[in-house]
Amino acid sequence: MYSIFLFLLAGLLEIGGGYLIWLWLREGKPAYWGIAGGVSLAVYGIIAAMQTFPSFGRVYAAYGGIFIIFSVLWGWGVDRKTPDFYDWIGAGICLVGVSVMLFAPRD
Repeated sequence: MYSIFLFLLAGLLEIGGGYLIWLWLREGKPAYWGIAGGVSLAVYGIIAAMQTFPSFGRVYAAYGGIFIIFSVLWGWGVDRKTPDFYDWIGAGICLVGVSVMLFAPRD
């Protein structure tokens, strides 16, 4: 549960931080939105480093999959862009891939 919580928190910080910077640079929001986005992204990096998995590459690859799923959900909930069938299929494939990478039995 700890790892799942960290993945979810990091995903929220990463997508939220990137979104705040997007709003600042692309939609003319005040600079403090960009600063808040930068802080969020820095905290994301700290949270990601708190994972208990021993491999940096695997953890960050898994975050890539989580990032894709969160991006689809963020677009749906915040940007009001309804994901289509292929968005859901792609996100599902990513979730399966992340699960294989993290939880496959290894030596």
